Amino acid sequence: MEVLLCLSISLIGGLLMSRVAKKLNLPAVTAYLITGLLLGPFCVGALGISGLGFISLDAVADLDVISNVALGFIAFTIGNEFRLTQLRQMGRQAIVVGIFQALITTVVVDIALVALHFLKPEVISLSSAITLGAVAAATAPAATLMVVRQYKADGPMTRLLLLVVAIDDAVGLMVFSASFGVALALESGSVNIVTVVVEPIVEIVLSLGLGAAAGLVLYWVERFFHSRSKRLSISIGFVLLTVGLSMVEFDVAGIHCGFSLLLVCMMTGTLFCNICDFSEELMGRVDSWTAPLFVLFFVLSGAGLDLTVLSSAAVLLVGGVYIVFRSLGKYVGAYSSCAMTGCDEKITKHLGITLLPQAGVALGMALTAQALSDGAVVRNVILLSVLVYELIGPTLTKISLQAAGEINPAGRTSARQKNAS
Repeated sequence: MEVLLCLSISLIGGLLMSRVAKKLNLPAVTAYLITGLLLGPFCVGALGISGLGFISLDAVADLDVISNVALGFIAFTIGNEFRLTQLRQMGRQAIVVGIFQALITTVVVDIALVALHFLKPEVISLSSAITLGAVAAATAPAATLMVVRQYKADGPMTRLLLLVVAIDDAVGLMVFSASFGVALALESGSVNIVTVVVEPIVEIVLSLGLGAAAGLVLYWVERFFHSRSKRLSISIGFVLLTVGLSMVEFDVAGIHCGFSLLLVCMMTGTLFCNICDFSEELMGRVDSWTAPLFVLFFVLSGAGLDLTVLSSAAVLLVGGVYIVFRSLGKYVGAYSSCAMTGCDEKITKHLGITLLPQAGVALGMALTAQALSDGAVVRNVILLSVLVYELIGPTLTKISLQAAGEINPAGRTSARQKNAS
């Protein structure tokens, strides 16, 4: 009963708050996150009334399955952007921008935090500084996708953006694994090649392989059904299946093997949309089905933000440096790589701002980083950055897409129709 009450209040409250956000010209994503903060353990939840709000962070964590499923559908939808027609047009640009902006962001944040370490070694260790630089590469696709959907954004920058945030996950995983391996080596005095090189490559290969297999089987199964509702049900079932399988972990010959939820579901969507002639219509139906799920995802994300990080001066200092230089790295990285690949001036100028949101992937990396001697610093800094980026990121994404001319300012007609005309 308590879980159902919390979920219903979260869904209804988030939607009502989105009406307020619309009056303030803010994206609905921001409204959902604020609703979560209000219902979380530091506001309404602090009253201790079960069912009225989330009385603890553990109560929010108990509903992680909803967040994982939502991320699976988000990744599946983004995989739809990797159609061969899209890749022929801007595949090279997306790969170059996706890789370079991530690497440049890591370098910029590394330099800033390593300098802070030498100035104030008691605030952050060298290993944590290097690890945070790698976490900085990660971009959250969820908020970006929601803004694109809400405002029906479409155009060259929007299509490039969705491709880049998808590529960003694989790049971020590789960068983090290598940097975290170096950080562990600094603390232990020995380098583990398996952890630094082999395991991240294995994870990416396994994730793409599982996703490709799921996409093929999904297409094969869909052919046995002609009813739209049954095809929709099969698609939902397969996304749930891939989310579940992506959580499997095992060891082979001393190598830890696992999967990236986002990569698995992206690959499933990518392969399915390229071999299935009715995938476009089916994806549209999946999008409409997942709308309430995404509202819950962002409300739960807001409720799960730990506001106690705001009470630590050290975390505020490191977090401030991290946020400023990560933002600089994302913008400079996107600007320079877009210029290098000959992107349009509007894309070159505005793409970097849309890459600021950071959430689930970064939090997962921060959880891994707690194995460091001062891993709590990494976790708290990422919690602070998620709080900041998730609240302001969607609005900045909307402003950038408007500036690029890919959102109708009035918001009354479809941007797709406008751009097509």
